[in-house]
Amino acid sequence: MGIGDFLRRQLSQVIEWKNQQPGVLVHKFPSTNDEIKNASKLIVGPGQGALLVYEGKATDQIAEEGIYDLESDNHPFITTLLKLRTAFESEHKLKIWFYRKAETVNQNWGTATPVKYMDPIYKMPVELGSNGSFSFRIAQPLHLFSNVVGSLDNYSTEDARQMLQSRFPQAIAAVLAQSAFSYQQIDAHLGELASGIITRLQPELQQLGFELTVFKVNGTMFDAGTKER
Repeated sequence: MGIGDFLRRQLSQVIEWKNQQPGVLVHKFPSTNDEIKNASKLIVGPGQGALLVYEGKATDQIAEEGIYDLESDNHPFITTLLKLRTAFESEHKLKIWFYRKAETVNQNWGTATPVKYMDPIYKMPVELGSNGSFSFRIAQPLHLFSNVVGSLDNYSTEDARQMLQSRFPQAIAAVLAQSAFSYQQIDAHLGELASGIITRLQPELQQLGFELTVFKVNGTMFDAGTKER
């Protein structure tokens, strides 16, 4: 590597998530060597947050929008990291991921396979499909990075939607079993069922870094076997 390439690596840079796309929830800032340059600035825009990943571990997050001077700002982790630097070259590598703070709304969901439970009144097995909509947001960015995103450069809304939706059937079955509603009563209690489902899902999803802000059950459909019985 020539001296010109070396010096260009040390020029200050502006680190920001430009042209944020609504379909992307988490985006890694592209960097060749993952070093902090002299007098670089981190810009966290409206509706954004930033994750600082030091030597492979999500160490800190910046949730407030603004301009952060990576050379002098008194943000605890940035200050600590800067003290470790030696001259222009640093063996301590920093990667920065941006994440979307805004709520992702009106995502449709539906059960791919029938949900099974035992009717508490008629004592017969019931199989049904269900559908609705939900909204969510990133609530614990450090959990999301550690448990879901990992080393991915981008994590999309569709990735999150599929992961969240895969948790719904088990929660639906558990709430139906606890509610003691007969199959004839389900459609009259969709709001109550939705409330029970979101309450049951929330602790698990929070460990993954997400929070359900809205969960709706629009309707149910019984399979042919259940109708016959």
